[in-house]
Amino acid sequence: MTDPMLPTPLPSDPTLDEMRLALGAAIPAQAAFDGWSDAALENAAKALRLDPGHARLAFPDGATGMIDAWYASIDARLAAAFPPERIAAMKIRDRIGALVLARLDLVRPDKQAARTALALLARHPLQATRLGWRAADAMWRIAGDTATDLNHYTKRLTLAAVYGSTLLVWLDDDSDGEADTRGFLDRRLADVMRIEKLKAQVRPDPERQFSLTRLLGRLRYPAS
Repeated sequence: MTDPMLPTPLPSDPTLDEMRLALGAAIPAQAAFDGWSDAALENAAKALRLDPGHARLAFPDGATGMIDAWYASIDARLAAAFPPERIAAMKIRDRIGALVLARLDLVRPDKQAARTALALLARHPLQATRLGWRAADAMWRIAGDTATDLNHYTKRLTLAAVYGSTLLVWLDDDSDGEADTRGFLDRRLADVMRIEKLKAQVRPDPERQFSLTRLLGRLRYPAS
């Protein structure tokens, strides 16, 4: 059985998108020594037995594109590791906690590359924000979230902040069994759950909320 936490093997004749995803998982091992550079991309391509010239075609966006592809490969591997039947047996807080920790597990072999990636993304705040949002969105979707109202956005903004801060703690965590990271994450998730509980308590009655559709209907068909 294929381990879902391992990168998916390349097909014999990969498309540029397939090359980008596979290289995204392979470049970090090289970026630890060469940075997010053309040299790292070339070495990753050689490790995958790909033509470096073709590999460069998959990354017209350069270093930020390499990091983007790495994060996308993590999203894909995380989804494979948490199929719906595994998630269904867990409470919502446990789902999110497990997903954040699993994501850190996927980053762990390339911890130094993660440091340099964050330093690079600090110079590209829009890209950093987009990638943080995408990571949070991926985790919520894996967790089974189907919200389409304002909660869809607030949940992702909150989780992006929780994951980002937990990642920073984890990068410098030398405690036994990464206890500091786990404790930090538990406290942040407890804060989030308290906020969600408070929101549920003060959520207004839908019948009393403003509705443009109802207003227009009343203007068109006024009560007699």
